[in-house]
This record gives sequence, structure tokens and C-alpha cells, in this order.
Amino acid sequence: MRLLVTRPEADSVAFKAHLIAQGHEVVIDPLLRVRFDVADPIELDGVQALIATSRNAVRALVQSPAFTAGKAIRLYCVGPGTASTAAALGFTDVVRGAGTARDLAALIAEHADINGGPLLHLAGDVVAPGMVEDLHRLGFHVAQPTVYRTEAAERLAAATVASLRNGRIDGVILLSPRTADVYANLVQNQRLTAAVQGLLHVCVSAATAERLRLLALRSIAVAAAPNLQEVLALLAPSTAQSR
Repeated sequence: MRLLVTRPEADSVAFKAHLIAQGHEVVIDPLLRVRFDVADPIELDGVQALIATSRNAVRALVQSPAFTAGKAIRLYCVGPGTASTAAALGFTDVVRGAGTARDLAALIAEHADINGGPLLHLAGDVVAPGMVEDLHRLGFHVAQPTVYRTEAAERLAAATVASLRNGRIDGVILLSPRTADVYANLVQNQRLTAAVQGLLHVCVSAATAERLRLLALRSIAVAAAPNLQEVLALLAPSTAQSR
């Protein structure tokens, strides 16, 4: 299959390699640009643990003056991808969640000390509701600086548009609700709705797939769990050939 990968460029390289190893061709057109230069300061005084619900949250701390102290503080990560990124970047006390922010809240509640100082959620500018609210209800104090921001692409690249119109793309991979929102808006604005109708759209979660509802797509596949391993499982040759 020839697949369109829409995730930010920094995350696309390794993912592209996995897809090529499965026998796919890959086109990369990032729909979000991540910025770390317009972030809130990261203050660690008294913090008992950090929370990361994305790889970019971890990268933001690495770029902060607080990294030297922060890398030794316990870091709760939403899933295996974020946890592996944190470990590779030098964090020494990483706790991996099951893959969703609500699951992570339950894990934190089980292991953190409610009287042990605040938790610090390294947040982006768009935050899914639920996790912090759950922790607040349980009595935890959670600080939530915005440590990175995302900018949406204004258009799909000209080469991507041409490939979609000419039937040279077989599937689209969408790895966050925000990316799916941007994709759906651009498809409509650039009058590509008919061109994408027959494509397989692979979504990391049901929440991501829901953002495509107005496109009335014929083929959407949702990963069994919200992580890259399950997305790749959907695109494994045996699975893809059965569709």
C-alpha cells in the first residue's frame, strides 16, 4: 500500500521505517508543527512526579533548563511510545501507562503520594479532558504548564493533493484527534472529499476516528489500543490483504 503519514516530522522517520519494513510505500505530509519556543517555564520546586501524555512533552523538558533536575524525578508516561522516548532521552525513573490519559490517572492514583507534593503535567496547548480532573477529584494538586504548542498546516502539500486526486494513495494514517480535525478540514477546504472516499483511514483511537465523521468515509480502521504497535498491526501484510 502507498500510505500518507500525517504526524509531525520529528516522529515520522522511525514510523516510516517500520512501514517500509512491512512492504508499504510512504508519503509524509505533517499536518501539525510542534513549537517549543513559546512555552511556559517549567518549575520543579517540590514536585513529586511528572506526567507526560505525549512524546513532545518529554522533548519539551529536555529543551528546558529544568532538564538536569527533571530527568531524575519520577515520570508517568501515557503509553509505551512516550515511555521509550523518555528512557532514550535520559529519564531514569519512568513509569509506563496502558495507553490512555484516563488509565494513566488511575495508575498515578495507585502509586503517587496524595500528600507528597504537586504533580506536574507537561501539557501541550490542546489537552484532552479527564485525566487532570480525575486527579483533582481524588485530592491531588496538579500543575499544568503549557510546554509546547502545535500549529496546524494551512494546506495539504501540492504533491499530496496531486497524489490523492490521481489515485496514487491507498491509505491515510491519523494518530491523534487534533490531526484528524486538521485533515478533515483540509480535505473539505481543498475539495478532496470525493478523492479520499475509497481510501483506508487508519486511526489510533475511536476519538480520532470520530473526527472524520463528516467526511462519511467508507473504510476506517481503529487500532485495538491507542499506540503505534497496534496501528502497525492493522497494516501488517496479512491484515492489510484481508481488507
